[in-house]
Formats: sequence, C-alpha cells, structure tokens
Amino acid sequence: MNTRNCRIHIDTDALQHNLGRVRHFLQQHGCNSSVMAVIKANGYGHGMLTVADALRDADAFAVATVGEALALREHGVGKPVTVFHGFASPAELQQLARRNIQPAVHSQAQLKLLEAYSGESLSVWLKLDTGMHRLGLPLDNWRSAVAQIEANSRISLAGVMSHFANTDNVDNLYNNRQLEEFIKVKNNMDAPASLANSAAICSLPPSCFDWVRPGIMLYGASPLQQQTAAELGLKPVMRFESNLIAIQHLRRGDAVGYGGLWHCPEDMLVGVVAAGYGDGYPRHATAGAPLWVNGQPARLVGRVSMDSLFVDLRGIEASVGDAVELWGEHVAVDEVAGSAGTIAYELLCQAGNAACLR
Repeated sequence: MNTRNCRIHIDTDALQHNLGRVRHFLQQHGCNSSVMAVIKANGYGHGMLTVADALRDADAFAVATVGEALALREHGVGKPVTVFHGFASPAELQQLARRNIQPAVHSQAQLKLLEAYSGESLSVWLKLDTGMHRLGLPLDNWRSAVAQIEANSRISLAGVMSHFANTDNVDNLYNNRQLEEFIKVKNNMDAPASLANSAAICSLPPSCFDWVRPGIMLYGASPLQQQTAAELGLKPVMRFESNLIAIQHLRRGDAVGYGGLWHCPEDMLVGVVAAGYGDGYPRHATAGAPLWVNGQPARLVGRVSMDSLFVDLRGIEASVGDAVELWGEHVAVDEVAGSAGTIAYELLCQAGNAACLR
C-alpha cells in the first residue's frame, strides 16, 4: 500500500530501447562485444527483477552482492550473472558455485579462499586495479593471481576486468592511461576482457573488448558530462511524480520555506507539492531546478522539506490536485541532479529505495 503521495512509473519499453542504443554504439564502433547489463542497487532504484525481465535480450547481468545474484536465480534468471564484490567466505563460494554465478576476484584474501576451495566447479572474473583504486588486484600481481586461480582444477577463469574512474569526462587523459595499462595485461592473457562502462561505450571505442558493462545509460541518464541523454538517443525509464496540494497567494518580499532563503520578487502564486527528501527528492536542489506542472515547465523555489517542496507558479495555469513531474519524460533527471550538486545515479536510487518503503 502506498502511504505517500509520490508515485514512480517504470517504462520497460524505454529500458529495451536503451539496451538497443548500447548495441547501436557498439555497431557504430565496429565492436562485436557481448553486453553485461549492470542491475545492481535494485536496478539503480528501478526494481532489479523488473529490470532483469525487461532486459532479457542482454547477454548477461552484473550485480554488486551475492544476495542480489541469488535473488536473480530465485526469480528464474538463467543467464550468466557476475558479482562485482565477489565473495567473503567459503559458504558464499559454495552458494555461488551451486547457482552457477561468477564472482569477481579482487583481493589476496579471496585468492586465499580459492586455494582452499574444494566444492563444485566455479568460474570467476579476475578484477585488476588500473588506477581507480577501489576494488582490484595490483597490475603487477596479475600473473601470480592467474597462477593461483588455475592451480585449483575446480576453478576456471571467466575473464579479466577493470573499471574506469573518469570516462564521464571524455577529455580526461587518465582514461587513455587506464586503457593502455589494461591492454598490456589483456594482450598477455588468453581470456575474455571487459573494461567499458556506459561512458566508454559511448565515447571510447578501443575499450569495448569482449564484454561491455552498461549501467546508467540503460536507465536513460547520460554517462557523459558533455552530452545529454537526449543527445545520446536515450529514453528516461523512471517517471517520478506527485501532485499540488496547496497554492499560496504571497506578497513581494515574503520568505518561502525553511531558513527563509528565497523571497518572492513580486506578488505571486507559489505551489506546494507533496514530495520531498523523504520521498527521494534531493534536499539540496537549488531554486530554479526544473519541474513540470499540469503539462507546463516550472521551477523550484525555497528549500526542499521532508515531504513537500515549493514551485513558482507565475505564468502557469494550475489547480490543487494537478500532477507534477519531478523527473521523467519532460524533466531530465540529470538536470535535477545538477541543481543538487550530485549525479542521476543517486537520485534514481534514492527515489527507488523510498518507493520500496511506501
């Protein structure tokens, strides 16, 4: 039961369209890469199982945790599944092997666990650190890591992967440095390779090896600083909306919201929308953030509250009860994120997680 006024709609046709855009970019680059759709964090807030069903044409899926991978298998997903965080215990290794799930191996502690492993056959990805310094074994350890993996006859190598740190900025020279470091290893290994994320799929063709791993672009947000989602041909998947619950007749100079940070520049109407940071809308969104009220573009004013926000209704025909799109078809989530000093990933996850609690 939804006890809040906000609503989230997921457009599964848009998911399929965006997967098609991934394949379009690959074809344009002359790449024959397989597609590992990243659906971690509850499908970036869109509902992991809903996303998996919609992206049935993907070649494989990737998640962050063992629990997410097991949930996919319980749901009946039979395609390859990779777990980026890998495993932390012999018990998790046994679970992964029984369900034919491929973990990433990114630490010496995991290699030690593999040495002692004696269960069913298991396929793993070797994750290397090419410069992001999040997860991954040092580049100079790759030969010994492969030797440790191959020393156990029950374990096979699914492939080698790494992760870019700066591909959202196509002009960052660090992208080429990471690519070059990865290629040095790839060219000396007889295993599939995976490096390209959404941004690299769009802008760095040489990184599209055997497997690509699109994430944010599948959900209709732009992975690039320099181009919008629309310019990349992506469609928004999540529509986040609520309604006007009040209209205030205010005078010039009246302060609006907590802290009185915004003052009316003239006598005007200000609408109150039943949505706030308790619903996943960013508290730090600034005045001027876009909204869509009763089919008309509008702007945020004042500070966002827990379950309400304010909208400038000058020049807008509106009544209490009118629908308000917070982001979706008419309001780009990237633009809202920019007004809050964050990224679309965070907004989508927050709104999706909040929706699960409603």
